[in-house]
Amino acid sequence: MASVLVVEDDQFVRSALIRHLTEASHTVRSVGTALEALREVAHHRFDVVILDLGLPDLDGAEALKMLRGITDVPVIIATARDDEAEIVRLLNDGADDYLTKPFSVEHLSARMAAVLRRARATGAEPPSRVLRVGGLAIDPLRRQAELDGAVLDLTRREFDLLAFLAGRPGVVVARRELLAEVWQQSYGDDQTIDVHLSWLRRKLGETAASPRYLHTLRGVGVKLEPPA
Repeated sequence: MASVLVVEDDQFVRSALIRHLTEASHTVRSVGTALEALREVAHHRFDVVILDLGLPDLDGAEALKMLRGITDVPVIIATARDDEAEIVRLLNDGADDYLTKPFSVEHLSARMAAVLRRARATGAEPPSRVLRVGGLAIDPLRRQAELDGAVLDLTRREFDLLAFLAGRPGVVVARRELLAEVWQQSYGDDQTIDVHLSWLRRKLGETAASPRYLHTLRGVGVKLEPPA
């Protein structure tokens, strides 16, 4: 059972989501505006937020950025928009997953279960040893990463991805394994991995064309190793 916040201004859609989630034994609160959502998150603890983009007071993409400023709660975007560039931007801005409307309750349940598994796995007590790869130092217990002594400003998923690869320096990790271990999914879109790798590279001061730490082997996987 999870505590869920539904942010949806369409009363029909909101009622259907509340009914489905309640029948699945989840605790549900719902609001119809972005400002109400921010107020709810500030005063209540949620396990996951389902966020519609077409809100009356503030675009959901801006609401996502504001949510990320005050909480790391997993956010699933529910949108009728299917523009690839916008989806990439939402993932970059901190969304954990997205669903394109219309979607089935079974699809929502599967995505919610995957997001909750990832969040719970992240919340488990990590090993205490600091992982070092070249100038990188990753502390799983403190959830802090440094590059040449400077603290990196990483999102939760970026840190998870970096720490997983740092635990296997020089080893090529298949995308399927990354999905299973970092995202806790048995299947998924490679675009999700590419987005997070691109964002992580930027924070490491490198690019796919000129890699220093993160190396992609086309059709094989990704590895993290110290600069030559």
